[in-house]
Amino acid sequence: MREILGRRRRLLSRRNNGRTEVLGAAVTFATEWRWPVLPGVAADPQGRAGCGCPDPECTVPGAHPFDPGLLAATTDERMVRWWWTKRPSAPVVLATGGKAPCAVSLPALAAARALDALDRKGMRLGPVVAAPTRWAILVAPYSMEQLGELLYAKDFVPGSLRFHGDGGYIALPPSETGQGQIRWERAPLPGSAAPWVPDVEAVVDAVVEALTRTGVSAPEL
Repeated sequence: MREILGRRRRLLSRRNNGRTEVLGAAVTFATEWRWPVLPGVAADPQGRAGCGCPDPECTVPGAHPFDPGLLAATTDERMVRWWWTKRPSAPVVLATGGKAPCAVSLPALAAARALDALDRKGMRLGPVVAAPTRWAILVAPYSMEQLGELLYAKDFVPGSLRFHGDGGYIALPPSETGQGQIRWERAPLPGSAAPWVPDVEAVVDAVVEALTRTGVSAPEL
């Protein structure tokens, strides 16, 4: 009986520590880095791979806004604490664009190979967010006009590249989603200042070149 109680206490401790970690991360993003965040919809409690939203074919289970909607994203500490007090295991969702970072994402395997190629080239990158199936490279805010001109100038852009700008979002570590754990592949440097992020032009140029040179055919995921 003591052994069973001990296991329960350890499980509860791990669960509570995880919830505290998510709250702490959300507060840091919002108040220290001034990144607008909001809680994502949780994974379906009846099935970890599913989503708690009404869409049975949700493509990002547990990793998107639902209630509240994306426009509710905020940097207000009181609101953030209230949200995660009510929903302590909710994923942390960043509303991209505006003054917040945007992101360029691609399938995980292609991203890993591209990052290796960029490291060999000596390119400086900021934080990289890794989900089980896709990685997202955080970049400086950009406009749709800027992105359009950038892509128009390219002879080839992999169809698997996705751009998270104004009106977009990504889930941030240490969120747990329907697809699994969100983590830092490249973690921000310690400190209270918002992490440095590169311009979108540099990232797109480098990623397209890396994927082309390494012969990676990034699938449409």
